[in-house]
Amino acid sequence: MLILDTCALVFDSLDPLRLSKKAAAAIAQAHDAGTLACCDISLWEIAMLVAKRRLDPGTDSQKFIQLILAARNIKVLPITAEIAAKSAQPEFCPHGDPADRIIAASTVLHKSKLVTSDRKLAAVAGLQIVW
Repeated sequence: MLILDTCALVFDSLDPLRLSKKAAAAIAQAHDAGTLACCDISLWEIAMLVAKRRLDPGTDSQKFIQLILAARNIKVLPITAEIAAKSAQPEFCPHGDPADRIIAASTVLHKSKLVTSDRKLAAVAGLQIVW
């Protein structure tokens, strides 16, 4: 499974040239294999970006999110008790953003790789990043 960070979801859907070549290739390969996923909190982050007008997908946030998920058959991973507990451990992740902490914990616990351009996440022990 390959997990897409919020930025990767947005870049892939609206501006694929912002993805690195390595990230684009990994996404294409996982798409072909049917193993793409994202964390449920990324859906909220996208809705917030649209609501704050920091992102204009040309449609409402609900339709945009549905299109993103359907286009690549992306599985949405829920926050579990284990993910919540892991993300809250201060030593796990120095990143202050709660959404990024959840995404990092989800990726580590699912033993997956994360497509992200967020360099702060590189400090998370055990987190494998594709970019």
